[in-house]
Amino acid sequence: MSDKTPGFDTLAVHAGTEPDPATGARQIPIYQSTSYVFRDADHAARLFNLEEVGFIYSRLTNPTVNALANRVAALEGAAGGIACSSGHAAQIMALFPLMGPDCNVVSSSRLYGGTITQFSHTIRRFGWSATFVDTDDLDAVEAAIDENTRAIFCETIANPGGYVTDLDAMAKIADKAGLPLIVDNTTATPWLCRPIDHGATLVVHSATKYLTGNGTVTGGVVVDSGKFDWSASDKFPSLSQPEPAYHGLTFAALGEMAFTFHATAVGLRDLGMTLNPQAAHYSLMGIETLGLRMERHVANARAVAEWLEKRSGIEAVTYAGLESSPYYERSKAIVPKGAGALFTVALEGGYDACVKLVDSLKLFSHVANLGDTRSLIIHPASTTHRQLEAEQQMRAGAAPNVVRLSIGIEDVDDIIADLDQGLSAAGA
Repeated sequence: MSDKTPGFDTLAVHAGTEPDPATGARQIPIYQSTSYVFRDADHAARLFNLEEVGFIYSRLTNPTVNALANRVAALEGAAGGIACSSGHAAQIMALFPLMGPDCNVVSSSRLYGGTITQFSHTIRRFGWSATFVDTDDLDAVEAAIDENTRAIFCETIANPGGYVTDLDAMAKIADKAGLPLIVDNTTATPWLCRPIDHGATLVVHSATKYLTGNGTVTGGVVVDSGKFDWSASDKFPSLSQPEPAYHGLTFAALGEMAFTFHATAVGLRDLGMTLNPQAAHYSLMGIETLGLRMERHVANARAVAEWLEKRSGIEAVTYAGLESSPYYERSKAIVPKGAGALFTVALEGGYDACVKLVDSLKLFSHVANLGDTRSLIIHPASTTHRQLEAEQQMRAGAAPNVVRLSIGIEDVDDIIADLDQGLSAAGA
């Protein structure tokens, strides 16, 4: 390749991988190995002291898994990253170096239901907590920050509603407070938006979704901009203070790779949220066609949303790419190539009509996933957001009369025809 920065599709195919030096294999091998032979005792000691980068044990580092992390980091314009066992694992891995007992994260109230549950309940077992706010109310976001806040968390395109977050405004609030902004970019992917370009510190992905794109993998990735000064305050001692387990090493001294090294050397070491190499290999192959797939996803989603908006029986369509959407102008700044392929539809027939629609569709798959090549549907209030209180469901955009659509890459006429017959069967 030339000296100029490669384009997105070139990085999607080449970043993080080179021909295998041992065999010349062009596709990166699946390194199905638990451990790696050291050259000698000194080499082993240097690796364990973090004085040299290399492979020790696959709970920490694996060549195939590292290739995935490096590819996503390249696509996001990040300094480094780690791949782990799921999107939920990626969220914990992102928070782990930042948080401590009695610390909190200020989070968008418009999130995937599983994330709201994780932040509402599970992280409390670590002594952490979350304050949920409407990120459209910037004053409320700023007011929610207190002396124990350690991060701000949001999604680029919110799941399930497809709402677009003003990342630039969120980054300004985070910068003013001296906090990292963590952005879940799963539903947008770096093809539509690179949150780091808008001021984000950390970006998380569920590789299960669009990155892999074919419903075969559960995985997650965290990438770091490398631009946050972890030593600017005493809020992040895991990064700014000496680490006893590494003979007093201060991770912040590692510069732009501070977070990545800590997440690997401490996070993966102790939490063990490790991605297996075969899953990493599937994700690497999926990413090779990410740009091609996202172009079709977005084009199909726009056409379907425009058709739904005009159909009888439809109360509302939340697709931000529609001119009627309150997020239309914002979407042109944050996701200029399109508003993604995930949105919700509210039916005039209410809960019962939603259930009938789900059961009547033939092309759409009724699954708890998104970002597949196939078109998918789910009724969040009875599934992904079922554990939430009614008020939480409403705030998250998962009211009882709402279904979530993940538009695939099939022929758009077939997608529309299936929705049409399904809506007719549902009486919508």
